[in-house]
Amino acid sequence: MASLAGDWDRRVGRKLKLRDLHILAVVVHCGSMARAASQLAMSQPAVSEAIAALESALSVRLLDRLPRGIAPTVYANALLKRGHVVFDELQQGIREIEFLADPSVGEVRVACPETFAAGLLPDVIDRLSRRYPRIVIRVDQPDTQSLGFQELRDRMVDMVLARRPQSLIEDDLDIEPLLDDRHRVVVGTNSPLARRKRISLKDILSVPWILPPNLVVGELITEAFAAQGLTVPAERVNSSSIMLRNRLLATGRYVTVLTDSVIHYNAKEWPLAVLPINLRLSSRPLSVVTLKHRTISPAVKLFIEQLRIAAASLPGGMTTSG
Repeated sequence: MASLAGDWDRRVGRKLKLRDLHILAVVVHCGSMARAASQLAMSQPAVSEAIAALESALSVRLLDRLPRGIAPTVYANALLKRGHVVFDELQQGIREIEFLADPSVGEVRVACPETFAAGLLPDVIDRLSRRYPRIVIRVDQPDTQSLGFQELRDRMVDMVLARRPQSLIEDDLDIEPLLDDRHRVVVGTNSPLARRKRISLKDILSVPWILPPNLVVGELITEAFAAQGLTVPAERVNSSSIMLRNRLLATGRYVTVLTDSVIHYNAKEWPLAVLPINLRLSSRPLSVVTLKHRTISPAVKLFIEQLRIAAASLPGGMTTSG
């Protein structure tokens, strides 16, 4: 097969259309020409014609026709992988044009665990919305194991707020530490433990623990207990919900771990008491994570700047500039 890259203008550049590439993506997603035609509000022959035009331009088969639909070939998968990036960059470009035309509008899509949604994030959203009330913030609370990194790589979100898991491969990610948000052992103010001036992890092994399912927090809790020759206590409740944890802590029966920022932003609403226990944990700072070599829209840049400002105002804040 002749080199497509070396013969771009004559064989591909004039024939390959973004519309046809979009049609291919929808066909692969739907698994059949008929379903894709319905979703695209096109006739099935028109969909087939678009796919045939792509196959002609590239001189390869893009779809295998099966008895119950279609399946993408390796060539289609390779094309769509890059095409996904092209469409994403075009969408970012459109957002930038909209923002340049009207700096008061835009969209920010952020993935973060419940811990940050109950702590730092509301402050940041409030700061941004006061200056740019028409910017839309879409918050996704991802799976407690993936933490949103797959959504970021799939370009479904613009950024992730998270602590870096030990298992994270970051070759394609930009990670900017914002806040050394330390974990504390917390009970309700009406707990008998709240009146203890000296206490250790060993003293509270039998107390009902609320443990979060978050991968990184789980690693940190295991590290804290192992450092003192202890095993993590048997969980009585496992939940990422800060509201649920705070309500249970208010009974005076439970113990959990919360971060400084969550305590800071929730202390006035919930009767929380921090126990005098030094967990001696290694630093796993809260970071803003973006995808390398991906264009960031002006609205996202503004959001990240407000993140830096809000984080810098808290104990453990690390930066005030990009």
